[in-house]
Amino acid sequence: MALIALGLNHQTAPLDLREKVAFAPETTTEALGDLAHQPGINEAMILSTCNRTELYVEADAGAECAAQRWLLEHHGLTHRQLDEFLYRHEDNAAVRHLFRVATGLDSMVLGEPQILGQVKEAYQTARSAGTLRTSMERLLQQTFAVAKRVRTDTRIGANPVSVAYTAVRMAERLFADLTDACVMLIGAGETIELAARHLSESKVRRLIVANRTLENAQALAARFGAYAISLTDLPQHLADADIVISSTASSTPILRRDMVENAIRARKRKPMFLVDIAVPRDIEAAVADVEDIFLYTIDDLKQAIDDNLRSRRTAANEAEAIIDLQVEHYQAWRRALAVRNPLTALRADAEAQREATLEKARALLVAGRTPEQALTFLAHTLTNKLLHAPSANLRAAALRGDVELLRAAEALFDSCQSARSE
Repeated sequence: MALIALGLNHQTAPLDLREKVAFAPETTTEALGDLAHQPGINEAMILSTCNRTELYVEADAGAECAAQRWLLEHHGLTHRQLDEFLYRHEDNAAVRHLFRVATGLDSMVLGEPQILGQVKEAYQTARSAGTLRTSMERLLQQTFAVAKRVRTDTRIGANPVSVAYTAVRMAERLFADLTDACVMLIGAGETIELAARHLSESKVRRLIVANRTLENAQALAARFGAYAISLTDLPQHLADADIVISSTASSTPILRRDMVENAIRARKRKPMFLVDIAVPRDIEAAVADVEDIFLYTIDDLKQAIDDNLRSRRTAANEAEAIIDLQVEHYQAWRRALAVRNPLTALRADAEAQREATLEKARALLVAGRTPEQALTFLAHTLTNKLLHAPSANLRAAALRGDVELLRAAEALFDSCQSARSE
């Protein structure tokens, strides 16, 4: 059997194609059942996020392409549309890929932690769907252990690397407890949404979202328990904000010096922390000269982001070493599992031979043979049946000069003899 990882991500495929092969949460369970019932596929898990769609399957020999055929058919795509964007990893490479995904080493933002939660959700969905068995169950448990060790033993997630995250962490350094702070977010794009998520996780006391289009501000505010206003209402609410983070597409400044001066007077000189992460800038440069105002721009954040990225790349090298070791541990477990299977079959065959021979010995007793004759038949027949296949294989090995097999047999039989003598 082979472990296969098949998929595409932000590095290999454009957004419009990633959208076509994505699996909605409400359809994933049904899709998993269908995938796991494809001929030759024994286990399956689907990982689908905004940046990647991946299938992980355990497949019989000769069925390695079944997952790719299914993916095409499921989404109604052709080989020409999809093949050049797909990557495929097998066995060791598949294990390493999953470990790297779960630890954030394959993410758009190096070391980001959200992907581990998404892998855990994919695991729970597959487990609930009944599409995981021993091999992949063990793989996923080891994946979570590897991700935990990487987070514990390296600094892969210790430093922020996004503009929004860096802005929020800078705010935290100035306001030790954000649960006492009021934060105003200006804009409603992706960067502001990320900032809103980080602030919500920090349990900020109050969150205000201001945007040119009030409906967009209301939609974002509703997701994070915030209060929405339009840009025309900024002057009336600015004094409430301890922290302002702005990121819009405006071509002219939104916060002027006179607005900020009025707000700081209304606050009785209580300091304000402003972060302008827009290009062009949303906040007039002259605002930096206002007393009790602390203004940071994207350039002020850039150095912190670059330093943190360098730190994460160093940690990533340490994480790769951990992953290499754990890939070998998992494959050693799989090899041991494969070795145990012939032993199980050997024991089952021996027990079947024993029962069949014992039944014939009983028949001899019924037919009037003496117990001595029946026991002699039992011992002689059972010995011949158990030794026939190994003897034939050893003779064949001797004829073809298979010294390795002969030495292994010698060591095995010596071990058996030693065990009996004890």
